[in-house]
Amino acid sequence: MYEYPVFWEWISFAVRWLHVITAIAWIGSSFYFIALDLGLVQRPGLPVGAYGEEWQVHGGGFYHIQKYLVAPPNLPEHLTWFKWESYVTWLSGFAMLCVVYYAGAELYLIDVNVLDVSAPVAIGISVASIVFGWIIYDLLCKSPIGQNTTGLMLVLFAVLVAMAWGYTQVFTGRAALLHLGAFTATIMSANVAMIIIPNQKIVVADLKAGRTPDPKYGRIAKQRSLHNNYLTLPVIFLMLSNHYPLAFATQWNWLIAALVFLMGVTIRHWFNTVHARKGKPHWTWAATVALFIAVIWLSSLPRTDEVIEEASLAPVQQRFVDNVHFEAVSETIMGRCSMCHAAEPFWDGIAHAPKDVRLETASDIARHARDIYLQAGRSHAMPPGNITYVEPEERALFVAWYESTIAGGNTQ
Repeated sequence: MYEYPVFWEWISFAVRWLHVITAIAWIGSSFYFIALDLGLVQRPGLPVGAYGEEWQVHGGGFYHIQKYLVAPPNLPEHLTWFKWESYVTWLSGFAMLCVVYYAGAELYLIDVNVLDVSAPVAIGISVASIVFGWIIYDLLCKSPIGQNTTGLMLVLFAVLVAMAWGYTQVFTGRAALLHLGAFTATIMSANVAMIIIPNQKIVVADLKAGRTPDPKYGRIAKQRSLHNNYLTLPVIFLMLSNHYPLAFATQWNWLIAALVFLMGVTIRHWFNTVHARKGKPHWTWAATVALFIAVIWLSSLPRTDEVIEEASLAPVQQRFVDNVHFEAVSETIMGRCSMCHAAEPFWDGIAHAPKDVRLETASDIARHARDIYLQAGRSHAMPPGNITYVEPEERALFVAWYESTIAGGNTQ
């Protein structure tokens, strides 16, 4: 059974790798087509129905691309659909949410100092909130508000800020920002699966039937694509944030997330404007830097809301405390790890506990037993560069403690 954490860690790694690969494919193709669309040039002699064209050079060859706003007069024999990049990115992302946050809910999802709930309840809130995000967004797009692109974006921003705050009232700071990213990414992927691709299929079906396609389907898909354009960069930040406690483990993490959404707008506005050959709005970089400085300042403010409440241990976690090796393990961790993994680290250059993992109490150590086993026992990942000189005998102690507990023996 003690090999299970190693296997599970590799499953997590594989799912994360798949998620990154597919996300690169989706984001890359999305940004490419946005730049292509904005850079189209209208020239005399274009085919009937063609809106514009673009000449590009890449990989030693030249490409001549033309865009039809509605559809070409005749359907070509072969069409390349860009959809599975989005679908697999979402599926692998949800799989990672299950592997890390649902399977490890007591450690990564639930914070009893925020909301003391059971794992099934926390998981239920997680899934319901993600589904709610798509429903409310889709209703807004189809409402009269959706006729005004700017107004809709402002309302959407308000919804995202409200969800950012709401998640911090339910989950750990790490899970809160991750869920905000999942909330937003679900909207983006559902735009592809529920609106953009179905609308394109309607146009294709009309062409096959000899009907003239309705241009409204293209306009609707274009609006959703525009939203995805501006939401992409904040989602990347939110997905990376779980590695940086200064982003997720501060009192103002929800406000940091709100500012990141604004940064996503300013950065994309620069690229969209440049790709459209409408100048270079340098003010966007000044605005982005100002917002980033505000993020840094917010992350440095001392917490005034933290109330530490020692949560009861689950039976399996209590077994780690009752193990005969626990006293020696605890002493080793206090001497080798707690100078960084503390509420107030005293190691020079460490402002927050790495990944907000604290190892100051028996409960802390028991809850992170699996991580200690994997990162300081089975591997030498921690401490970095073995900077606190953990001896081989001490690593062997971590392994013996974890494996004997899992095996059900060596209790005091």
